[in-house]
Amino acid sequence: MKKNTSGPRFKALLEKAKITTTGFAAFFDTEPQNIHNWYTRGVPAYRMEEVSRLLSVNSDWLKTGEGPQDSKHLRLLDEAGNTFDAQAIRGIYTVVEPSDVKLPLFKEIPIAPGSCKTHVAEDPGQFIRLPKSHLDSLEIKYTDVFCVHMIGNGMGERIEDGSTLAIDRGLTKVIDGEIYAIEHDGMLRIKYLHRMPGNALRLRSYNKAEHPDEIFNAEQIDKQNIRVLGWVFWWSTLNKRRPAVPFL
Repeated sequence: MKKNTSGPRFKALLEKAKITTTGFAAFFDTEPQNIHNWYTRGVPAYRMEEVSRLLSVNSDWLKTGEGPQDSKHLRLLDEAGNTFDAQAIRGIYTVVEPSDVKLPLFKEIPIAPGSCKTHVAEDPGQFIRLPKSHLDSLEIKYTDVFCVHMIGNGMGERIEDGSTLAIDRGLTKVIDGEIYAIEHDGMLRIKYLHRMPGNALRLRSYNKAEHPDEIFNAEQIDKQNIRVLGWVFWWSTLNKRRPAVPFL
């Protein structure tokens, strides 16, 4: 096990961010003397991850000095993931950077002005915001994510028409029974996918009564330009109606 030499780096981080020992202790809900002890003894192992998160640095770097520091901004994160100006440590905290990420919205767009043929592409200037914690919990890179709107009732009642979905294009390998976004000859489709013998693919809807299974062999997949865009890992559904309040 590598020796904990975090003390000097921890102290330097606070000094660079102009955070006082007393101020950090108050934010961290501990005694100032404990923070002073950390300068010489190092941040305790059981506190390492939390302190690293608060100071937005790599815990391995803080502990040993090895690896990337990974700290673009010396700012503090609260329990909700909101980012605060570190220099506001002794006062009222002001959110300077939200904890969510801005994700591009994709949709079916004509391949050329006036064309009836479409392809799935980014809708310029349109974005959806999601909490970064959602992506982090699934180890998804936000640069791999885009969003789409559900079209049709093929996945109802699981995913309703008009729902917003988030897609991880870092996962295009078909895992049987998972929901994926696919592009089918320029059309955006959301389906359960299953691998079949001979490199065939089965598309399955939640609403099987109206949308029976579709099976495409390898030749059809190629000719019909079927490609997996990514794994659907999140969606939101708005209730279709507000319940009536009974008159009493």
